[in-house]
Amino acid sequence: MRNIRLTIEYDGSGYAGWQRQPSGPTIQETIETSLATMTGEDVKLLGSGRTDSGVHALGQVANFRTGSPLSPADIQKGLNSLLPKDIVITDAEEAEPGFHAQLSAKSKTYMYQILNRPFPSALLRERAWFVPYPLKARLMDEAARALVGEHDFRSFAQSGATVKSTVRTVLGAGVAKRKDMLVFSIEADGFMKRMVRLIVGTLVQVGKERISPGEFRGILESGEKTKFVHAAPARGLYLKEVKY
Repeated sequence: MRNIRLTIEYDGSGYAGWQRQPSGPTIQETIETSLATMTGEDVKLLGSGRTDSGVHALGQVANFRTGSPLSPADIQKGLNSLLPKDIVITDAEEAEPGFHAQLSAKSKTYMYQILNRPFPSALLRERAWFVPYPLKARLMDEAARALVGEHDFRSFAQSGATVKSTVRTVLGAGVAKRKDMLVFSIEADGFMKRMVRLIVGTLVQVGKERISPGEFRGILESGEKTKFVHAAPARGLYLKEVKY
């Protein structure tokens, strides 16, 4: 069986997340259905990780095994002709037999967009978090840099989450201001469910000067959730890149 690797871009607004589930259409299910149409096989698509309902991707990676003789270029072209317009295969290639989109990943980079101006956007309403109050990007960036290194991220884990460990290593993090958009980026060796959204929601508290960068670091180091730890909405979050 051949092992095919896909790189996928999608707008998650109309989906119940990546993973197949009964609550609504998902990215995985939609692509698997199109692959079944093309190959005549019951294909199992393995993603690099799950994205929640409403979360987007610029570079999600997935792989599947197939006995089809179709070339990667034909698979890419065929899928893009069958898939809805909010899911696009940006690359398809032959992978090594042992490649696994999730288990082979070395790091992932997420990006979060905050539209920071007095009025909303008709075009970005499902692609950025609209925050009409002034935010201090410099303070948010200072706080975000405290995330770099190995830390216990219990403070930013979803309540009731069942994971073996809440320790993660962050390779880079920061907040950049681009006109009226604030962009938070973070690269790490792994992420927990809603971890990025909880970090962003708390960074916004820094931007509003409700807490200082030092207090943000204190929340991280204490491992305790305070009243300032809030989850940002899903709409501004993007899985940007997966490195192998």
